[in-house]
Amino acid sequence: MASHRRPKQPSHGYTSVLTATAAVTVVLSAQSASADPLPDPNKKGVQAQIDRLYEQATQATEKYNGAKESAGKLQKEADNLHEEVVRKQAALNEMRQQLGSAATAQYRSGGLDPSIQLLLSADPDAYLDQASGLDRLSARQSDTLQRFLSQQRGLQQQRAQAAKKLDSLQETRKELGSKKKEIQGKLAEAQRLLNTLTAEERAERVAKEERANRASERTQLASEQGELGNEASASGRTAAAFDAAKSRVGMPYVWGATGPGSFDCSGLTSWAFQQADVSLPRTSQAQAGAGTRINSIGALKPGDLVIMRTDLSHVGFYAGNGQILHAPKPGAQVRYESMARSGMPFMWGVRI
Repeated sequence: MASHRRPKQPSHGYTSVLTATAAVTVVLSAQSASADPLPDPNKKGVQAQIDRLYEQATQATEKYNGAKESAGKLQKEADNLHEEVVRKQAALNEMRQQLGSAATAQYRSGGLDPSIQLLLSADPDAYLDQASGLDRLSARQSDTLQRFLSQQRGLQQQRAQAAKKLDSLQETRKELGSKKKEIQGKLAEAQRLLNTLTAEERAERVAKEERANRASERTQLASEQGELGNEASASGRTAAAFDAAKSRVGMPYVWGATGPGSFDCSGLTSWAFQQADVSLPRTSQAQAGAGTRINSIGALKPGDLVIMRTDLSHVGFYAGNGQILHAPKPGAQVRYESMARSGMPFMWGVRI
């Protein structure tokens, strides 16, 4: 199996992403460098608030992902209905033209056939029910009229369905906008609180992230050397997806991102399985029901999905030996981490 070394940190292509989301690595501005705030006994509380805001942002991100996935499906359904309406309208127009030509010919010959009266009637269905002369219609004319009326009704129904889909799409897009605003608000508030920390406290947070990244590098090396256990993945496709995820170690967490250069938690897992030609739902909540549930951590195999948090708002890959490979939070990068130290309760595993 190919070795998956941690890729070099992203170049300028990722710089704007990292600047916007990696709040823990924000350097001091000239103003804060010259005048750090006085020590505050509530700083520990502030740091806890920052961590909670990041957690809330990731939870809101999964709701945003779900709304985005729904919007995509609704758009596709609306487009398909529109195409069907256009196709049926063209067929209806052609049939109407045929009946119109017959009307012209009959008018010139001195009268209108009952079939043409049906076409011109304000209520064709009622006319059909009441017409005593229907038996005088030719079989061909009768069939044409029946098909015309049936397609006309079908067209009206599909137009109504398309209108409902578009209404639902509009509501879903409103939800998308609301979730996006919520996420951006929480990240902005986290950044504001970060700016109230002293230089020493901010350096502490940076150092904590660096320690986590170094621990991830050691775990990655152990994985490559087979030191996380010799247990194989449950299937070839799971192994292929897990290998794809390993190749993304070091890429930044960005809310709503699905790779290949940045990810949120479910973006990483869905992208990795896509590389193995397996389609997964977009959100962690949907992925929680996408395969066979594994209730015990001890029964997990490398590459199984790990569902975390009581609201099922986080997902990653089980890496073996109690480790998870995931995109953890804003300001962090794709990395290995101890499940016990992640701060998120394990709910269950999923074997795809």
